[in-house]
Amino acid sequence: MNFEEHAAKALLQAAGIPVPRGRVARSAGEAEAVASELGVPVVVKAQVPTGKRGRAGGIRAADDPRSAREAAGAILGMEIAGHRVEALLVEERALIAEEYYAAVLGDAASKGPLVMFSSEGGMDVEEVAASTPDRLRRKPVDILDGFSLKAAHEMLGGLGLGGNEGPAAEILVALYRAWRDNDAELIEINPLARLTDGRLVALDCKFVLDDSSVRRQEALADAGSAEPLTALEARGKALGLRYIELDGDIGVLGNGAGLTMTTMDVIAHHGGRPANFLEIGGAAYTKAVPALELVLDNPRVRCLLVNFCGAFARTDVMTAGALDALEALRPSVPVIFSVHGTGSAEARAMLRERLGVIPHKTMDEAIIAAIAAARGASASR
Repeated sequence: MNFEEHAAKALLQAAGIPVPRGRVARSAGEAEAVASELGVPVVVKAQVPTGKRGRAGGIRAADDPRSAREAAGAILGMEIAGHRVEALLVEERALIAEEYYAAVLGDAASKGPLVMFSSEGGMDVEEVAASTPDRLRRKPVDILDGFSLKAAHEMLGGLGLGGNEGPAAEILVALYRAWRDNDAELIEINPLARLTDGRLVALDCKFVLDDSSVRRQEALADAGSAEPLTALEARGKALGLRYIELDGDIGVLGNGAGLTMTTMDVIAHHGGRPANFLEIGGAAYTKAVPALELVLDNPRVRCLLVNFCGAFARTDVMTAGALDALEALRPSVPVIFSVHGTGSAEARAMLRERLGVIPHKTMDEAIIAAIAAARGASASR
């Protein structure tokens, strides 16, 4: 779950990290009033849970309350990356001397948290890593030991922060604490600015909450912004199905999230593109019809790949449910099967008898066949 800037900055404040004075406004008049209260030049920022707001025209400077009103009027109602701007953050404009970058995120390589800092802020961290890798520091953290002030100082050594190593180290420790206490996937300050008066202030913040912790962080989740759903995704949610629409042409139906994600990875490995994520678990026999309708109602789908692997759940029971759905829906696209595990012999016999189909011997073979079928269907259109 992504958070808008003002909600993310509230977490920084709670952790003791300085942020500019400011307040949320939902109309041009409110923006003018906030600018008047602050009594200084301000920045008017679109509040949407996405990046690149400045490039889209969603961040504007204002020298006085009247120009803040004009900036707000221009930004409100804009659409940025699929999000309509309905709120603004009006905050004091900072006088920047230097810009840094700081973040904490989950790291797949070290299988734990990773603290990052760069003396080159204000740009994407990927650009920093590519253009000035020596200015970017990474510190994997043992979740049991935590991240100490000493570790932060060691991490910042030699970056030439001009005496700001102490305050920067304290901010990194506080940022790690905010990441841990709030069940974050990512918390990022970009830029962390050294102002002309010497203070370090977080001028922007990105916070992503781990979706699996929403029940534990209910109060925090109320401040988050759910991703906009497509029509098919909304249907899936209403049916209690975890469906994510993608831009590929191979419809995927699998049992179990791990198997389904692996299937999608292997499709990509062989040069194909999955059209969706959808797993229906061992209850395929009860959910197969609405699940298949979701997959097949995506107009981009040119082939359906059914991949079942059973351990405790029986693949013959899942296959029976899928066959009932296929017989009811009669899809016009090719259907490819991969069935392995408990009950697979019975499932294979069932597919031969009811559908006249012989499942592929391996998942790779099934996926390669599905990619070829999708390409053939696309070429014939």
